[in-house]
Amino acid sequence: MALKKRKHRTRTSFIHRRTPPGSVPGTLIADPDSPAPQYQLLQYGPDSYQFKDKAELPELIKSRGSFPVTWINVEGLGDVKGLRELGDAFHLHSLALEDVINVHQRPKLETYKDLIFVVARMPHPEALSATEQVAFFLGSNFLITFQEGTPGDAFEPVRRRLREDQGRVRGSSPAYLLYALLDALVDQYFPQLEYYADLLENIEDKIMALPNTPVNSELYMIRRHLLLMHRSIRPLQDVINGLMRETQHHFDEEVQWYLRDCYDHTTQLMDMLDTYKNLATHLMDMSVSAASNRMNEIMRFLTVMSSIFIPLTFIAGIYGMNFNPAVSVLNMPELNWAYGYPMSLLLMIFTVVGLLLFFRYKGWLGIPDTDHQNPGNPHFK
Repeated sequence: MALKKRKHRTRTSFIHRRTPPGSVPGTLIADPDSPAPQYQLLQYGPDSYQFKDKAELPELIKSRGSFPVTWINVEGLGDVKGLRELGDAFHLHSLALEDVINVHQRPKLETYKDLIFVVARMPHPEALSATEQVAFFLGSNFLITFQEGTPGDAFEPVRRRLREDQGRVRGSSPAYLLYALLDALVDQYFPQLEYYADLLENIEDKIMALPNTPVNSELYMIRRHLLLMHRSIRPLQDVINGLMRETQHHFDEEVQWYLRDCYDHTTQLMDMLDTYKNLATHLMDMSVSAASNRMNEIMRFLTVMSSIFIPLTFIAGIYGMNFNPAVSVLNMPELNWAYGYPMSLLLMIFTVVGLLLFFRYKGWLGIPDTDHQNPGNPHFK
């Protein structure tokens, strides 16, 4: 599945809580940037399926017992009044509603009398590293989901199965619907992890082919995104494990079998995350080592050049001294010699050749003298 980057209000690791410190528990304060809620009202059973709009919400609330399952999906948290009315109609606890509207919650599972409250973070099909909070309220014959309101979600395959009566979701309980939505949410992480796996593989090939390629910033962003995904998936694994152990409300043995499969998917995701985080760290170390080796090569080259020119500078400095040979026979007599200049040039050339041979003998030019380095090994003779 191809993932495309697009403009998206990405949730970062920083928490911006809108409720003032010391507020009464259950206080609801909406984010000013939250969109107005959009309602999707579904009622279905083995032989029936109805889709309703927001205008029919009061009627749906009154007649929700006429269908085996009622699913209300709310996209957008900008209407506190509507949220309270829906909470009062379905007896949703005020503390849970506060968690719904404060969208920085850690994935968790809570039980309120005959209701089960689940918080999870959902990735988006076309937005890398972007997640939004999704809250689930599971009752005896209904499921209510709250999303932040960002366009697009991972639940469309479940809606299609409901419309076309595929699989067993139309003939199952709201608990199975909760499982199906969580399973779709968990599966949405796989394409993103596969995308990052391809990125890491390409970066690894690039480092092997061109060790000096600057990739640290890209690797850092990949590792940061993987850490953010870890914060979403690891607690979600605990949530699903808790649902598997929930025997007092709504979950029969067969639904728990399906939850075990969903739990296996989260375990696989965690294994992939650990592998890719370690690989990203290893590639960062490789990149730093390659840069360090390159710097060492440059410093070695400059050192060799400096070592060559130091004696040449010494020789040139000797012959640059202004001692008059006419004053004393000891004052640089070679200045009056016919071959003094060619002799000084030959001296410089022999000095350069001698230094290069010495550096090669020591292995400082990257071409070690194997006879010297391995005197006792017959394979090097």
